[in-house]
Amino acid sequence: MINRRSLALSIAALAISTCSAQQSGTPTVAPPATPMVMALPGFADGSRIPDKYTCQAAPGVVSPEIRWSDVPAGTQSFVLLFHDLEPRPGKGIMDNSHWVLWNIPGKSTGLAEGIPAGSALPDGTHQMKRPRTIPGSFYSYYGPCAPPGPNHHYVWELYALDTVLTLPEDAARADIMKAADGHILAASAWFGYFHR
Repeated sequence: MINRRSLALSIAALAISTCSAQQSGTPTVAPPATPMVMALPGFADGSRIPDKYTCQAAPGVVSPEIRWSDVPAGTQSFVLLFHDLEPRPGKGIMDNSHWVLWNIPGKSTGLAEGIPAGSALPDGTHQMKRPRTIPGSFYSYYGPCAPPGPNHHYVWELYALDTVLTLPEDAARADIMKAADGHILAASAWFGYFHR
């Protein structure tokens, strides 16, 4: 049978150790940050891309509306990459870049439908020069145009950066992504598929 003195000493020791642990400032685990979310209201994630955003609508093809939210603190700019995952031009690692924008302002919450052509937009956003176009400026959106047959899978990727990129007007996708590397605070993606 435990005597009262031993029991009292055990309780006192437990109380002291509990109090010590509480006073030691044991760090609490912060809840995970809310992930950045991107959405294209014109069609559901993982669904067929409507013709109005593809070469089927040429010459009236338009870029889709894009919205995003839950942007991390410290975001200075965004990069948007739109590409076709299937083609491998020149047997290389890169797939087909349809539209790349950089230095989208950090305060922005999206892009309107039908972004106009031009290497630099009034808000400071830059559009990458592409080797082909439907029709008009090389500095513009290029809609999906996969040939008849199996669907091609297209992805829009949004990156929140902690910096504004300094790049020449003729920067290629590899240049843009290399400059963004090491500055990405968050990313989000939206998928669609299409063939003629």
